[in-house]
Amino acid sequence: MLTKNRLKYYSSLLNKKERQSENKFLVEGRKLLYEALNSGYECEVIFALNQFVEDHYDFIEYAEHKGAHIEIIKSQELNKITDTQTPQGAVGVFLFPRQAENLIENESLIAALENISDPGNVGTIFRNCDWFGVKNILLNNECAETYNPKVIRASAGSVFHLNIFKEDDFYGSLEKMKSRGYKILCADLNGVNLYDYKKNEKEIIVFCNEANGPSDVLLSIIDQKITIPKIGEAESLNVASASAVVLAELIRK
Repeated sequence: MLTKNRLKYYSSLLNKKERQSENKFLVEGRKLLYEALNSGYECEVIFALNQFVEDHYDFIEYAEHKGAHIEIIKSQELNKITDTQTPQGAVGVFLFPRQAENLIENESLIAALENISDPGNVGTIFRNCDWFGVKNILLNNECAETYNPKVIRASAGSVFHLNIFKEDDFYGSLEKMKSRGYKILCADLNGVNLYDYKKNEKEIIVFCNEANGPSDVLLSIIDQKITIPKIGEAESLNVASASAVVLAELIRK
């Protein structure tokens, strides 16, 4: 039974502070719930409307097979623990995964995000990285939170397929990887033409806040700025859109 206290507790996970203190986050809808369960994330409970259980019994059986506990709740209760205006009938409570201690250093291409605070952009970059097989992503603390509901939705579940590292010492981590043979690239409006750039054996591509560009600290670390050549009249590219173009070219080379 979902008591008032339990409802208040789980609804508090809509807030970043509570997610981080409890090491838990919310996942809404059948598709994203399936992605989380299928990726091995530990599920505490799934709350679902009776109609959702009737319409998606195959999923309910799968979730229970994965060890999830299912609780039927009312629509008024579901509305209080979901982030969307039109909930999809089910929401799960998952535990944060343990973060690996170090980036996987045998990867030829790693992505990094600096100061990208918009959850939609962060989630879409996660999705783009997943599509192009870039499995390791480094974030600084000014980026949108990995398990923000908007990030999860924008990633279309890709957040569950990636190794995402949020580092207090973001720039120190980049320096460390640089000392281990990685070339540090930065996507910027001014730089070497992406299509003329000669690829290195191991690279980290950094995507930055599109309004402010790369920080001075980052600029002091990078080896090369690269840019997508402009043909039309647009002032700039959205950082998530730019990431797809840059990743596609770096993977192709």
